Amino acid sequence: MDLGLKGKIALLTGASRGLGFATAKILAQEGVRIAINARDEETLAAAGDQLAQFGSDVISLPGDLTDPDKPEHIIMATLAVYGGIDLLFTNAGGPPPAAFDEVDDAAWMRAIDLSFMSHVRLIRAALPALRRSETPSVLTVTSISIKQPIPNLVLSNSIRAATAGLTKTLALELGHEGIRFNSILPSWTHTERVEQLIADRAARNHTSLEAEIEAQNKQSPLGRMATPEEFGRAAAFLLSPAASYITGAMLPVDGGTYKGLF
Repeated sequence: MDLGLKGKIALLTGASRGLGFATAKILAQEGVRIAINARDEETLAAAGDQLAQFGSDVISLPGDLTDPDKPEHIIMATLAVYGGIDLLFTNAGGPPPAAFDEVDDAAWMRAIDLSFMSHVRLIRAALPALRRSETPSVLTVTSISIKQPIPNLVLSNSIRAATAGLTKTLALELGHEGIRFNSILPSWTHTERVEQLIADRAARNHTSLEAEIEAQNKQSPLGRMATPEEFGRAAAFLLSPAASYITGAMLPVDGGTYKGLF
């Protein structure tokens, strides 16, 4: 199936590795012109070099999305090079693991800036460009935890749910303008973030990494975690014109880990 992505312009944040990089890789293979962002300039440059091997235009825009001014700067830099944005993939690293009574006000505010306000600021800055696009699409990255909270992730469980609410609201508010808003809810995927969470779980439970990985794998009917590429393919589809009648969707990419009906 032709996803209709060739020649489109995409900005992806949190894209130097993990889920963001996997999505950027799929889009580059489809002929999308890409702008990628992440905090670490060296890692981001290396990711850009890898993506450029697929023959698509790629620009790297380092910056910390918790800086209130940085999202707009990243949007403006993308427009300065490409002149537009068709696809916006908003993604940021997750807050640290913690139980409720381990988290103070400062940690809550840092997590809100990272995992909620980064989406708000990116979308707000990108709206004028999206309104000019013939195929505007926004994909926020949240977590399966908005349906099924994960132990010792109170910050992520709470704040990512706000991003899901934002995504659904914008799908309703801006659908008449043809702008689609969806979210992917990944579960346990082989990324550095998950490695850190598994290590924290092992330390709290006084077990081993291997034991915790085995226990987590058993939570999925497929008996394993996802690969980043499996996430990336789903993300590319939702961003693409091939998904033109899908908006307001909260898509779990979780291997059946979530057991609820809705």
